[in-house]
Amino acid sequence: MSEDIKVLKKELAKRKRMAVELASEIHDIVEDTLWTDYVKMPELSEKLRAAVEEANKFKAENGL
Repeated sequence: MSEDIKVLKKELAKRKRMAVELASEIHDIVEDTLWTDYVKMPELSEKLRAAVEEANKFKAENGL
């Protein structure tokens, strides 16, 4: 595997990790603090949607 591909895969993993971290925040709210932190859900959901879109776009653009 070339160094360029390794760098691209590392960047993709970073972008995916950001999405997973947002999903984890949402999960924590649903599981633990829904009744007090539900107001955070729309913003977190939008951030998650954008992060997944960005990761998918990066993947497609780089043929990964």
